[in-house]
Amino acid sequence: MDTTDGLTSLQPTDPDGATARYVFRIEVGLEPDADGLWTDPDRVETTLYRAADDPGTAGWLFFRDTLWRGELADEPHFRRLVEDELGCPVVSASFSELRTDESYLDALKAEIADDLAPFNADSVREVLGKYLGSSVHVE
Repeated sequence: MDTTDGLTSLQPTDPDGATARYVFRIEVGLEPDADGLWTDPDRVETTLYRAADDPGTAGWLFFRDTLWRGELADEPHFRRLVEDELGCPVVSASFSELRTDESYLDALKAEIADDLAPFNADSVREVLGKYLGSSVHVE
């Protein structure tokens, strides 16, 4: 597992023009530094997004290489990556879904269909089920 790339793989590549994004649920712990200060609640839930790279371009295999089988599947490690990126304590972090439009999903399916061997699968449907399960949301 290459831990040096995990942080970079969390950073969006094109936040303004992205038609697809990975969605993560995170819970951030609030810890005031000054004596006599506290927060209530001391945790806040929020959503973290990472733009999905266009199929066939660098980074497009994020769902295969980093998400389920890679370093983000290790929740404590994923929390540390998010903590480093956000600069605050992260209590929990988990993948929620790939949110996309029909055009991106069609392009993703076509790219997968071009070469099924790296996915160790017999069909595009099997690949999507294996790596994303029912976590694809088409808008």
